[in-house]
Amino acid sequence: MTRKQRRLILIGASLGVLAFAAALVLSALRDSIVFFNSPTDVAEKHVAAGSRIRIGGLVKPGSLQRGENLRVSFAVTDGKSDVAVRYQGIVPDLFREGQGVVAEGTLEPGGTLVADSVLAKHDERYMPREVVDALKKAGRWQEGATK
Repeated sequence: MTRKQRRLILIGASLGVLAFAAALVLSALRDSIVFFNSPTDVAEKHVAAGSRIRIGGLVKPGSLQRGENLRVSFAVTDGKSDVAVRYQGIVPDLFREGQGVVAEGTLEPGGTLVADSVLAKHDERYMPREVVDALKKAGRWQEGATK
């Protein structure tokens, strides 16, 4: 076996091991990756019940209801579609109707999101880029608008 052949075998084996390692990492991350969706995306894609999703938009005015034991229910809207959200826990101080929100949790068969985390914007002008993009797509975002 010549030096050139040994080098090619070594390079080929290294690439094979690297590809195998990358495949293992990607398969391990598959279960923990959660993609952002707008309420319209959830309605159009017919997301399967039991799926873990992250949804963002505005808290629909008039939909916020607070219950016992820190239970909160509200609707997230992007102007076209709404998704009902249930959450039990302490919501951020800036959480209120008409403000940007991102909720992450599991979708129930009825289309309600049972959230295990709720995030709210942190000042008048900040909103996650995905939420801004979804609101622009729905025609509900105006540049420079600070509601």
